[in-house]
Amino acid sequence: MRSSNYDKFPFVLVAAEADACQIGWPAIVGALQKALQAAPTVPTHPLVLAVECYPGTNLKQLQQELTQALQPALCLVADDLYQLPAEIDALVAGPLTDDPVFGRLNGLTVADFFNPQQLQQAQETLAVAAGKLVVIVGTGATLVHPTPAVVVYADLARWEIQLRQRRNEIANLGSTNFGEKASLKYKRAFFVDWRAADRLKKQVLPRADFLLDTNGPAAPKLVRGADLRAGLAAAVRRPFRVVPFFDPGPWGGQWLREVCDLPEGPANYAWGFDCVPEENSLLLGFGEARVEIPSINLVFAHPRELLGEAVHGRFGTEFPIRFDFLDTMGGGNLSLQVHPLTEYAQDKFGLAYTQDESYYMLDAKPDAVVYLGLKEKVDFPTMLEELQRAQQDNAVPFPAAKYVNEFPARPHDHFLIPAGTIHCSGANAMVLEISATPYIFTFKLWDWARLGLDGRPRPIHLEHGAANIVPDRTTAWVTQHLVNQVEPVGSGPGWREERTGLHEREFIETRRHWFTDVVPHHTHGGVQVLNLVQGTEALVESPNGAFEPFVVHYAETFIVPAAVGAYTIRPHGSAVGTECATMKAYVRT
Repeated sequence: MRSSNYDKFPFVLVAAEADACQIGWPAIVGALQKALQAAPTVPTHPLVLAVECYPGTNLKQLQQELTQALQPALCLVADDLYQLPAEIDALVAGPLTDDPVFGRLNGLTVADFFNPQQLQQAQETLAVAAGKLVVIVGTGATLVHPTPAVVVYADLARWEIQLRQRRNEIANLGSTNFGEKASLKYKRAFFVDWRAADRLKKQVLPRADFLLDTNGPAAPKLVRGADLRAGLAAAVRRPFRVVPFFDPGPWGGQWLREVCDLPEGPANYAWGFDCVPEENSLLLGFGEARVEIPSINLVFAHPRELLGEAVHGRFGTEFPIRFDFLDTMGGGNLSLQVHPLTEYAQDKFGLAYTQDESYYMLDAKPDAVVYLGLKEKVDFPTMLEELQRAQQDNAVPFPAAKYVNEFPARPHDHFLIPAGTIHCSGANAMVLEISATPYIFTFKLWDWARLGLDGRPRPIHLEHGAANIVPDRTTAWVTQHLVNQVEPVGSGPGWREERTGLHEREFIETRRHWFTDVVPHHTHGGVQVLNLVQGTEALVESPNGAFEPFVVHYAETFIVPAAVGAYTIRPHGSAVGTECATMKAYVRT
């Protein structure tokens, strides 16, 4: 292991003035009062402040603070106008299915949650509040009254939502399931709540007068919508990092704790989410204040500048590349798993594309291995029988070494894993996972007879997995096509470039640069994601000064928007005079 200056709270500076951000309820309410006073009024209409909320926002606190300070004639909570929880359960049952992990993507909207009669009654009540201040809060507030005088968008990071789910502080949208297992609340949020809320967010955020950061209940933060949009416009024209988060797991290790200087509390850290824009946050700097928003907001606001025309045309407002960490250093094997083939993902889950991926080894102990592909002449039906037997009786473990290849893993090895290939990382390895981004579609086949952190067996998806393992991806084929497919493609003074994959079935291209001097790069009209896989730090610069020089440290992932065009990378600080390396991923076009 090695230490680094890994930055856990990277941010994009938006404004140097501290007063651009209002912190705490007194300051926030003062800014809203000024906005309401300046808003045009129509004597025959109510003066409406609508606070559109992302699911998981603390509505009780929000309602209390606003009504106490503003003393409106009426305060409506949009969520109170929904259908009954049992009716909403029936509404979402189809997309959720009865599987404990997987559901089906769907077209539900926030409007589908409302009871039409109650919504109409609320709107009739508003009609008789002419000339009076009315506050509407909740998910769908702007659907209750589509033309408010002042619009606030109360936003919340996905990671904070998950933490609140685990603490049983929140229920799902329109539900009362506070005490349900966190994994089931996450599943419902993933397939229903967040999809519906994001559809509404795309409509509301571009016209919001203010953005309210509700991640810290004790210190909420308010910025003007114009300043938010200026910050997003600035971010999309320079390299930037999203805010990483880390989570323990049953196989987790200790590498991330040391290298990323993580807290001692958890027993391990299994996952590090370093570039998953739908899950990660983006920090915007306003003076000394930091405003946290979901980084997917940037994808929604500037898809063409961020992704590039070709990538946007193919993926829409989805960020298709994911970089994350899998730490088994001092831990255990990942679950033996497989990802769905494209047609299976489309048919069963409504996905546009599947999770092709690769393992890049940031670090590994001498005994580290990667399980990848089947051995030659495997009796496939017998293997499935043995997997099934192992699920039914933990005393009869699945003999993985009998069926699955074990390739020695060394630092900087690169293993390619197109969907349908059985795989997992073994213990004592540190993986930088470079993959497509359908998020949760991993079929566990065998979990080494262990329990999850909650003391319960983790779900096994043998039926799904059996339908997706490609039997002819055996030793010879895997060795020829998936292990260290390194090809020199270019060089210059003080640098050399190698192609390391991915497989032709995968849409992501990866390039590794080794360098002791300045390396020229260009986005060529498409978004790029990079990680500094060797060297203490590097400097990313614009040849024409289009953005401020950007420092990255060992193991940090950063995004270079398509709009950046030309940029360079060189060793910096203590790395000067040493050989550094980056791994770069982009979408093949």
